[in-house]
Amino acid sequence: MTAVVLRAATRASALARAQTGIVAGLLTEACGAATEPVAVSTTGDRRAGTPIHAMGGKGVFVKEVQAAVLDGRADIAVHSAKDLPSSTPEGLVLAAVPRRGDPRDALVGCRLADLPAGATVATGSVRRRAQLAHLRPDLNFAELRGNIATRLERAVGFDAIVMAAVALQRLGLEPDVVDVLNPEDFVPQAGQGAIAVECRATDRETLTMLAAIEHQPSRRAVDAERAFLAELGGDCNLPAGAHATNPGGGVQLTGLLASIDGSRLIRDGRSGRDPETLGRAVARHLLDERGGRGLIGPA
Repeated sequence: MTAVVLRAATRASALARAQTGIVAGLLTEACGAATEPVAVSTTGDRRAGTPIHAMGGKGVFVKEVQAAVLDGRADIAVHSAKDLPSSTPEGLVLAAVPRRGDPRDALVGCRLADLPAGATVATGSVRRRAQLAHLRPDLNFAELRGNIATRLERAVGFDAIVMAAVALQRLGLEPDVVDVLNPEDFVPQAGQGAIAVECRATDRETLTMLAAIEHQPSRRAVDAERAFLAELGGDCNLPAGAHATNPGGGVQLTGLLASIDGSRLIRDGRSGRDPETLGRAVARHLLDERGGRGLIGPA
């Protein structure tokens, strides 16, 4: 019997291909399907010298990958869940979130406690920059974009750089100094560490196969984090983070919103049973009761 072959749209980076390989292995194990990668160039990849927030933030690494599924060049799209906008394009569905990897951020090159006064930390993330500035107002910051290898090569020019811990783990990289940051103290991006797999909403066969690789606790956590972002205003370019866990079958969510310079930082943590309701409740608390609307500005 010939195995089903699913064409998987993905960015061309080493990390994206590694994540597509994880999905391929899960699909083979779960339902015997084979996977053929379809590499796609995205706006975020082509404009590697432009800060992400200057390109509009969310979506710059996923729109072209999604388009490959919508126009039939691919059957599924494999993304880093943190790159997904809070709403899914018409015609697609977020069909599976496999078991999540490490959601934490990591400093590479120097431990946070060992950074000297006035040290320069490089990152392309306004969320990471704001939280570091809040913790250490003395720090200086530099813009850093590019794939994982490029960022690690450039790390020697700074006191430290920041990246997702899971990227190092999935690529088998072990820099000399890595300081993995507690997610309750340094809140990650919504979806960080998770892989998201989309397919066409009408493709019932593929939906059934992807359901077999869904990890429900990971999906519930990611759904809560994405609901938090959606309630903030879709794809807010301000520093915002969310981290959910699954104690006792429920969902515990911490949400964060900050000013660009990190001088103001507010957070809220609470638990619930329904991820969507919880995510939106945490965001509304920050916006309406903690002064978050003053950070976002007028609607």
